[in-house]
Amino acid sequence: MLKKVLIANRGEIALRVLRACREMGIATVAVHSEADKDSLHVKLADESVCIGPAPSPQSYLNIPAIIAAAEVTGADAIHPGYGFLAENDRFAEQVEQSGFVFIGPRAHTIRMMGDKVSAKIAMLEAGVPCVPGSDGALPEDPETILQIADKVGFPVIIKASGGGGGRGMRVVERREDLLKSVEMTRTEADAAFGNPMVYMERYLQRPRHVEIQVLADEHGNAIYLGERDCSLQRRHQKVIEEAPAPGITAQERDKIGQACVEACKRIGYRGAGTFEFLYEDGEFFFIEMNTRVQVEHPVTELVTGVDIVQEQIRIAAGLPLQYTQADIVIEGHAFECRINAEDPYTFIPSPGCITSCHLPGGFGVRVDSHIYQGYRIPPNYDSLIGKICVYGKTREQAMAKMRVAISELTISGIKTNADLHADLFRDEGFAQGGVSIHYLEHWLAERKAKLQK
Repeated sequence: MLKKVLIANRGEIALRVLRACREMGIATVAVHSEADKDSLHVKLADESVCIGPAPSPQSYLNIPAIIAAAEVTGADAIHPGYGFLAENDRFAEQVEQSGFVFIGPRAHTIRMMGDKVSAKIAMLEAGVPCVPGSDGALPEDPETILQIADKVGFPVIIKASGGGGGRGMRVVERREDLLKSVEMTRTEADAAFGNPMVYMERYLQRPRHVEIQVLADEHGNAIYLGERDCSLQRRHQKVIEEAPAPGITAQERDKIGQACVEACKRIGYRGAGTFEFLYEDGEFFFIEMNTRVQVEHPVTELVTGVDIVQEQIRIAAGLPLQYTQADIVIEGHAFECRINAEDPYTFIPSPGCITSCHLPGGFGVRVDSHIYQGYRIPPNYDSLIGKICVYGKTREQAMAKMRVAISELTISGIKTNADLHADLFRDEGFAQGGVSIHYLEHWLAERKAKLQK
């Protein structure tokens, strides 16, 4: 087993990894920027190293500084968390070339799945269902592009091969707008990601976002841990997640789950990963794979009893999975609300000092957060300050628990989006389950119109 892990991240995920390590008897090293010197995981770690000033490129994205910190502290391995360098193949490569264990997939796997075109080709070869489209990068020839679109059928969506997080995408509803949209997306993709390659897919009208959590080791074993529904999104960013997904049958779950398992074996995947799908009219369509732990992993942990972060660490240490597929039983229902330091109506970030703080608790309530009274939220990073997670025997019971949990949350000194979550958990449409990825945007537009009257 690994003896010392450096955590190359910040905030709640850094604290989550630290706690997993402590339970396993593994020493921890926290790296931090100057802005994060008072962060909770820094206070709790066995050792800490400042790796640079507040701006991410000079600290959390500074590969030489992170590796140097691992060297001077004698760490065995580096856990990248999510975001920052978690899906950077160059980082994974340099970590292992420097003699450390990277707690994640191999660099070549990250590279393959990070490029949307190569990922889609790999999934098609593995038999994973994909959205009908160009099945590769769009060619330069305008006539061929038009022919592909005619075959796929309008509306279509143009996506950047190197994109992510909702960036580098453009919906095209009319044939006459296609070529101009392709060129614009190429230009934006080149500027944002350094890769002008784009591809085309059919634009699904009312899909849901359903993802499959997998674990795979180096010994040819792979399992899936059920699915999550992440359809409540604002500007392609998830707001609320739940597991299992409403309305997905056991047969549907097993069929798509087994397809993901076989894909893991085919590409030689190692570690925790998530296959993301659009789900519409009983069909799954692959969109991308996240080669890291997800923000929303707690809801899967709550309904399966599997500690995903500890499994990541065990797999990286070379140990075989301690579960078979037959061991995985999904029981009950779980929700996660992402609590952000932002105005719940304008969504403008709200950094600053937390003057008072009371986090909810009780049976079936889990809060993953690095904040505390007196903690100052820096303005330099993502506004996520915590996650409220609840578990109930039924979806209805879990919803009731979340309403109570949100009502107990008290954070003063800054603004949070808690009121948004409170309103959503009173919404009849969301309560029915199975809303599309467009639901929240429409809901927000209606709320804005009512407020302006």
